[in-house]
Amino acid sequence: MIHHISIAAKNPLRVAHALAELWHGAVYSFSRISGGYIVRDFDEHGTAIEIYPLGTKLAPTTGNRDVVQSSISPKLSPFHAAISVSVEQEQIEQIANREGWFVQLCDRGPFKVVEFWVENQLLLELLPPKLSNQYLEFTQPQNTNQFFGTPITA
Repeated sequence: MIHHISIAAKNPLRVAHALAELWHGAVYSFSRISGGYIVRDFDEHGTAIEIYPLGTKLAPTTGNRDVVQSSISPKLSPFHAAISVSVEQEQIEQIANREGWFVQLCDRGPFKVVEFWVENQLLLELLPPKLSNQYLEFTQPQNTNQFFGTPITA
C-alpha cells in the first residue's frame, strides 16, 4: 500500500488542483517547501500526493531530510504510480484535455489503465471505478504468478 508519493511539477498549484479534482480531494500548502502543495483524499489509507516545484530535490541527511531547490529541470524518468480514482474515464480525459496533457486508455494485458501524463512528463496510471477491479483481481497471488511466472528467490 502506498500512502503518499511526491512529484515535481512546473506549476505545482495547477497540478495539485487537477489531481484533487480527480480524487474529490483537497489541496493544502506544504509549508516545509516553498511553493509546494499536498493533495489529500481522506481515504482510509491516508493517501496523499506532495507536489514540489520542478527542480526540488530531497537529499539524504541525518535527522530531517534536506530540501534543495535548483533551476535544473529533470528529464523523463521511470517513476510512475498507479492510483485508483473515484471519477470516470470521461472526466479524467476532460481534465487532461483542459490542461493540455496527454491522456489515453492503455491495455496492460491483465488490466487496463488510463495514462494521465502530468505536464506531459510524469505518468500516473489512473484506475477509475470501471477499471480498478481488473487491477485488484490481477494483484491476487495466483493471477500474478500466472502472468509473471514463478517468483524470483534469493
